[in-house]
Amino acid sequence: MARKEKSENPGRLKQIALTYKMTRRADRWIGLILLGVGLVTFGVVLGIGFLIGHPVYLGILGFLLAFLAVAIIFGRRAERAAFGQMEGQPGAAAAVLDNMGRGWVVTPAVAINRSQDVVHRAVGRAGVVLVGEGNPNRLRGLMGSERKKMSRLLGDVPVHQVVVGNGEGEVPIKRLRQTLVKKPRVLAGHQVTEVNDRLRAVGDLMSNMPIPKGPMPKGMRMPKGPSGGRR
Repeated sequence: MARKEKSENPGRLKQIALTYKMTRRADRWIGLILLGVGLVTFGVVLGIGFLIGHPVYLGILGFLLAFLAVAIIFGRRAERAAFGQMEGQPGAAAAVLDNMGRGWVVTPAVAINRSQDVVHRAVGRAGVVLVGEGNPNRLRGLMGSERKKMSRLLGDVPVHQVVVGNGEGEVPIKRLRQTLVKKPRVLAGHQVTEVNDRLRAVGDLMSNMPIPKGPMPKGMRMPKGPSGGRR
């Protein structure tokens, strides 16, 4: 067990160091900010300790609280820096959805067009959420078609539409997860399972056609439908 812990710790420290370097590229003052937060938190708690006559106990508590405060601030600023680097990049929404956590089942690229506008699907207690990446005007028809298909298949299950972007009526990538989590929960756990089972039975674009990773080759033709071409 001791060897296992020793082998894991260097990996965690290396990950923290890499995260710090990535954050510092986007947030040059991160080091001074974390240092300031730690010193102020520790100083305030230690000062209270001197006032009440328990500097040692409050000093230990202040050190723990300072470490916690630094960890929280670092986590938030690292997340902000990561979203800043992801913004505008193809597949950014899929990466965020992939980390939605328990209670959500995500299927990337359930619909895609020649211009590489993509619609992802997330199923949870809020129902079905279609998340579009790409040109809003082109996504309107692509998502509308997918929503009609979902409505015919799922009946009264709510189907929401979210377009990722910074324009009017769009959701910034950094608020995508929060937007989905805040949607009203209307389905029970077993209903979510039933919806996912029904969708898996029907299949989607990813299961019907292999899509290569990376940018779509220019000139590649998209299939017109399940019936295939003429013989």
